[in-house]
Amino acid sequence: MTSSTLRFDRRTFFRGAGVTAAAVFGTGLLAACSSAVGEQQAAATGSSTPVRGGTLKVGITQDVIPATILTNTAGATAVIGLVYDSLITYPLDKVEAQPHLATAWELADDGLSLSLDLRDDVTFHSGRPFTSKDAEFSLRTYADAKWTAQLRGTAAAITEYDTSDPHRLVLKFEHELGNIFDLLDTIPILDSDTIDQLLAGEQFVGTGPFRLTERTPNTSLTFERNETYWIPERPYLDRVEMSIIDDAQALLSSLRSGQVQLVQGLNYRDAETLGNTAGYQSLAMEGAEVQIYVGTNVTHPALADVRVRQAIAYALDRERIIDEVFRGSGYPINLPWPKGSPAYDEARNATYSRDVEKARQILADTGTPVPNLPLTYQAGNPFYEATAQVVQANLAEIGIETTLDPQESATFVQNLIGAQFPGLWTTFHSWAQYTPSTLTVSAYPFNARKNASHFESPAYVAAADAAWNVADGTSAEAIDAYTVVSDELLDNLFLIEIGVVFNQLAASASAHDLSWTKRSELKLTDTYLT
Repeated sequence: MTSSTLRFDRRTFFRGAGVTAAAVFGTGLLAACSSAVGEQQAAATGSSTPVRGGTLKVGITQDVIPATILTNTAGATAVIGLVYDSLITYPLDKVEAQPHLATAWELADDGLSLSLDLRDDVTFHSGRPFTSKDAEFSLRTYADAKWTAQLRGTAAAITEYDTSDPHRLVLKFEHELGNIFDLLDTIPILDSDTIDQLLAGEQFVGTGPFRLTERTPNTSLTFERNETYWIPERPYLDRVEMSIIDDAQALLSSLRSGQVQLVQGLNYRDAETLGNTAGYQSLAMEGAEVQIYVGTNVTHPALADVRVRQAIAYALDRERIIDEVFRGSGYPINLPWPKGSPAYDEARNATYSRDVEKARQILADTGTPVPNLPLTYQAGNPFYEATAQVVQANLAEIGIETTLDPQESATFVQNLIGAQFPGLWTTFHSWAQYTPSTLTVSAYPFNARKNASHFESPAYVAAADAAWNVADGTSAEAIDAYTVVSDELLDNLFLIEIGVVFNQLAASASAHDLSWTKRSELKLTDTYLT
């Protein structure tokens, strides 16, 4: 790869010296593929000189659902990080674009177009060269409503593509897109030749470090090293074998017995115990923060009254949920933004602290008893179940009875996307660790135009759009816009935040340099075994 220099407009989001350095040193820096967070973790687990070869055996709780692979839900996070590349990448500790399949870019002065230079040495697993037309195809596919992708609105705001040069892509926008790099970090580069087979679950062809060679639905996934990967000498591993293990205790037993070396989805207490046990490691997925929350269907007669939602917000024991369920791996919030976000506001996060008497008084003031409400969560997940139980107890204290409604994972995801929950639900949401405007124009629970709560508000739409249309996401104008969005969320409470949480990985100490994306996708490009 020849050296290149990034050409940044003054309004490029979160620009910094590190971006230019990445472009100038090109492949050498990309090959490192590790953030400061990852380096600290590697040191903590005693990593040494990387060793080539071997098979990493992984236990995950859910298989990929081909039709929803672009939704960042279910097993998609296990497949995308291994099989696919994106145009740019974000490091874990900031929202700052780094080169990947795009080596350099320039945002126009008016913020309405972006030019990207693309690598010329990348091939798909089939051997076909990657070109600008593949980037266009991937962006257009992501914008297609049938894939129900969460950043679809941003992809749909791209109005023109210039692919006349196979190694240069020029995008034109309907309006300024403050989160355009979020999109370019998120979208996997798809193979147009096999897209129908992807939808059928038969082939998953990308340009990434591993090839998916075998899949037994709901049982296992097998990946082999991509021998022609564009990052020299990567990946180190020859093979990754994933087993679908939907029970947390079975996951723990598999890790302890040596059947697998890496697991996702353990009970947080078990992950904490393993982290203090010789021969094992527990890694908090910093930079990929998620938020645990209670969602409300505002078309339910009781939940249509914002005062009932306020009572719920005052009833929740956020500290107990973070401390007991998640073993302190996070912190309570009222708003979705993690502490590193420009939208984070300490004062506003104290709006709804636990106050049982106040919650009871608010309910009394409504003059209408609240009927028993269903409280839905994903079955088989120990921390969702434990959270639902604490929420149920909290609400019973103020006179709201709930019935726990566990749903199989695929059904739960379908109901979230389709806005089919009848009353309350609890789960994680993501995207708040990105540009703040991404959350309210993209994520299923928060999307101002169509969300899982059926909440509609012209004021909320206007606030979300105003934040989205600010090109410099760190400017005073942007932060003012985020404040308006935050106030809309606090005033309407169609979603009631509990806390920021760090997902956990638990692994054998023999697995080194484990990493992930900001979307919690496993990144095993630099992983090796000793």
